[in-house]
Amino acid sequence: QVQLVESGGDLVQPGGSLRLSCAASGDIFRIYSMGWYRQAQRKRRELVARITSVGSADYGDSVRGRFTISRDNAKNTTYLQMTNLEPEDTAVYYCNAEVAAGETRNGLDVWGRGTRDTVSS
Repeated sequence: QVQLVESGGDLVQPGGSLRLSCAASGDIFRIYSMGWYRQAQRKRRELVARITSVGSADYGDSVRGRFTISRDNAKNTTYLQMTNLEPEDTAVYYCNAEVAAGETRNGLDVWGRGTRDTVSS
């Protein structure tokens, strides 16, 4: 069983920065892609960023140029560095990973429970 735990969500002023972390734990054989999604109040969940096992990254249009995703494969952890935050970035941020775990070698879709970021003055 694999668990993803997000951390780093906080209240921050517009223009500020936050760094989110997502650590995977469990009987992990391999983690393929990892990513961040967010869901604002009364909005659909949307892609923020994804990163492959070799470091290729994709970003949602609304965050490109402001956010940076990275990962530490030795720690089974992905990070989201968020800069120049805007009120529109306020959301619950969810970590996602494609994980081969236990006896399963397929990439299973695993989600964290989310961490809340609030951008407000």
